[in-house]
Amino acid sequence: MTQTPRERARQQTMADILSIGRSHLALHGAAGLSLRAVARDLGVVSSAVYRYVKNRDELLTLLVVDGYTALGEAVDLAVGSVAADDFPGQFRALGRAVREWALAEPARYGLLFGSPVPGYEAPAEQTTGPGTRVVVQLVRILDEAHGAGKLDAQDAGGIPQGLALDLAAIRAEMGLSVPEAVVARGVLLWAALFGAVNFEVFGQYGTSTFSEPADLFELHLAALEQTVGLRGA
Repeated sequence: MTQTPRERARQQTMADILSIGRSHLALHGAAGLSLRAVARDLGVVSSAVYRYVKNRDELLTLLVVDGYTALGEAVDLAVGSVAADDFPGQFRALGRAVREWALAEPARYGLLFGSPVPGYEAPAEQTTGPGTRVVVQLVRILDEAHGAGKLDAQDAGGIPQGLALDLAAIRAEMGLSVPEAVVARGVLLWAALFGAVNFEVFGQYGTSTFSEPADLFELHLAALEQTVGLRGA
């Protein structure tokens, strides 16, 4: 359907607001976002911005969705460039894409995975879909590797009953074929991957501890592949 001039103008204004919001996020942090400041840089009176974004929380939500979408697109592009049956390669591509995007966009990454913004709670109905794109890719890799016989069997023993029920619910919700033990390893994979990225992005290693942090990250990816049981051809 062809857009009207008014619809095109609104779409462009929203894009400009997001672009300015990203700049302010990098300069002032999430807690310092101000619609008045956005309006000033947009070149309009503050009341005009409220026709597009009603308050700071809505702007934060737009930036959260925008960030998750950009990260998801980067991951999808990287994973899609790897052969369909190279599951370790897909996992490494996913991990590298997360790290590269986070290092290139530390403020946006911090909004998604850093300290919560005081007084703000992201609305699940708007953010859950975009926010789970990376983990959906991750579990798809594990599930397809399992189906292809390229994922080492995991012992399901020792999982407490309550946790087993939680893991079974995740399997059902996501339509997975892998056993609960693999789902549990997948959660570890997810947490460890983002933990490694967080440590680097937020400077938790210190400024001079590792001269080549990319090499350390590659060792972490290899260790995580072994932990979850991913095998090549």
